[in-house]
Amino acid sequence: MHNFSLQHQGQQRTYMVYVPRTYKPEIAQAVVFAFHGGGGDMHLQAGDHYGLTQKADSAGFIAVFPNGYSRFPGGKLATWNAGNCCGLARDNNVDDVGFVRAILKSLPEQVHLDQRRVFATGMSNGGMFSHRLACEMADVFKAVAPVAGTDGSLQCKPSRPISVLQIHAKNDTHVLFNGGAGPDSFRDTSKVAEFVSVPETMARWAQRNQCQSTPKRSVTVPGAYCEVYPQCAGGVQVQLCVTETGGHSWPGASKARRGKEAPSQALSANDLMWEFFQR
Repeated sequence: MHNFSLQHQGQQRTYMVYVPRTYKPEIAQAVVFAFHGGGGDMHLQAGDHYGLTQKADSAGFIAVFPNGYSRFPGGKLATWNAGNCCGLARDNNVDDVGFVRAILKSLPEQVHLDQRRVFATGMSNGGMFSHRLACEMADVFKAVAPVAGTDGSLQCKPSRPISVLQIHAKNDTHVLFNGGAGPDSFRDTSKVAEFVSVPETMARWAQRNQCQSTPKRSVTVPGAYCEVYPQCAGGVQVQLCVTETGGHSWPGASKARRGKEAPSQALSANDLMWEFFQR
């Protein structure tokens, strides 16, 4: 793991880059940005709990773990400005999109990345921020795969069609499937928002990408299903994968981070998103 920092908006911002064991400098590699949840940090998202570095090794992609906006020198309790959420990043209107563009400007000096294969994922507030990146950086990101975070963007006019995979638990107790903040959300509700529902999030992306409005079931396994919105513009894909259990967590992860329920093992978020990104 390699640690980097840069100056943005007068503040030192940090990020980590994980280079897979199979990395060869002469070969351009796909890059996956992974954004931590609200109140977390880059170390949490890069930890063994989520298994993203192990997936990077097996799949052969470079993983980038940026740190959100924090008032603490060590970057703890950080949030992302995803539009309607969350915390100080939202309240201070932090230019997190500009921060990501700054990372992408620096990244070619650090690794050999394939500019045609740049993707984003994130947990909770980080997932919401992935939606915002799809809205404002479709010129860079080929696809996004938010987990347990819905679309909180305040305005969304992607420069081109972009593929979106939403992964969410039906019984999420933080970002409620049918909208709103649940009982496991921040105690101070001013730090969050009335979250957009999963169905509304999918309807928005189907409309933006000019897909058919009625999805078709594509995967059914015990405890989970996926559905796809057909015939999107530009050959992109809009897909939703839902676990019946798991609460506010990362499907396939080793243990619960927030909420009271262990992650569903019916699906693996890491496997789902990498297959989606490859398509």
